[in-house]
Amino acid sequence: MAELVGRPVITLLTDFGQRDPYVASMKGVMLSICPEARIIDISHEVPKFDVRAGALVLAQATPWFPPGTVHVGVVDPGVGTARRPIVVVSERYVFVGPDNGLLMLAAMRDGLRAVYAIEERGLMLKHVSRTFHGRDIFAPVAARIASGLEPSDVGPEVSDYIVPGFARPELRGDRLFGEVMYIDGFGNIITNLPEELLAEIGASEGSELVVRIGDRRLRLKLCSAYGDVEPGSALAILDSWGMLEIAINLGSAAEKLAVKPGEPVEVEIAEGGGP
Repeated sequence: MAELVGRPVITLLTDFGQRDPYVASMKGVMLSICPEARIIDISHEVPKFDVRAGALVLAQATPWFPPGTVHVGVVDPGVGTARRPIVVVSERYVFVGPDNGLLMLAAMRDGLRAVYAIEERGLMLKHVSRTFHGRDIFAPVAARIASGLEPSDVGPEVSDYIVPGFARPELRGDRLFGEVMYIDGFGNIITNLPEELLAEIGASEGSELVVRIGDRRLRLKLCSAYGDVEPGSALAILDSWGMLEIAINLGSAAEKLAVKPGEPVEVEIAEGGGP
């Protein structure tokens, strides 16, 4: 992992919202240990307990940060259970959070190198609550790594970490299989199918795609802009992060198609649908 030049950067993503003292508490812990850190909020409005949505938001935001950034993610419905706290090292970054799949999409896209279970008790706060590992474990560990601690010093390397299905879309023959990851504020349906996989089946701008979402079958053009179709019409497009998105020009695709995160997605080139 490349080292950050200058003041260390720590990012923070949670489902905590802004009304409670949780985010501020984590920042206070991190600044007490690493006062020179710059703490950047990715989002605190991830839907409550939605690991899938949190994973996507984290994966979309983190590549734009300088190498050496420490990324902290806390969407943790399993807090207080046997799920492990982990540190994940990728080619350019370190990720700190729960072993529930939240960190893996971002780390795997960057190039996964190693995963360590956080077991060194002295790196945590003196009292670790059952309900707030973000403050008591993840924040102090992230701050110590930002201050120069080697990630391997947090505990043993592990290989049985959780890699959720949404982090591994599949190519089978001439079809892609993935799922709906997220519905953005415009009602756009964001999938986990990247541009590289679409290229594997020969899809490019102008291609006609057959897209199956749940029990719905759509024939959509892969467009370069929302305005390529009439208002109210559906289209496929590569979003600004290179992921396949299903949208409706000047409308909400999620509402019109009654689609929710987690629904399976299948994509293939329509017969005679080359660009």
